[in-house]
Amino acid sequence: MKRVLITGAAGFIGSSLTDELLARGDEVIGVDNFNTYYDPAIKRRNLKQADSMDRFTLHEVDICDENAVNALFAATEPEVVVHLAARAGVRPSLQDPNLYHRVNVIGGQHILDACRHHMPSHLVFASSSSVYGGSVDVPFRETDPVMTPVSPYAATKRM
Repeated sequence: MKRVLITGAAGFIGSSLTDELLARGDEVIGVDNFNTYYDPAIKRRNLKQADSMDRFTLHEVDICDENAVNALFAATEPEVVVHLAARAGVRPSLQDPNLYHRVNVIGGQHILDACRHHMPSHLVFASSSSVYGGSVDVPFRETDPVMTPVSPYAATKRM
């Protein structure tokens, strides 16, 4: 059994991973700020099954709050971190690129810094197919160069 911290735990992928890890017997520390890009009520429903389990705790923390991130890592001592949290949406990133930079880059750096200080055995980071930009070479490969993002969202996920 591992103690796994998942950022973005209330999203579709995060909640699905949460359920799978709980089913195999792991302890899951869910982190989400329930921003309004997706309906928070849907996100809360995503965690309904997990909420009924003793091995799941939910922390409403914004990864942009460095002190809160550090306090959470210190209090929970995760063995594994899965970083899925991000400000989603290609089109909205064109309207507010600074928000995307703050969440996806600076918030992501807070997770990396917390991992550096608290030393979980593993960090898994999910990016986005958006980083491949206008590439016509499909299927995409992790080894493909990703030098031409076509949106602020893609650029922040590449960073």
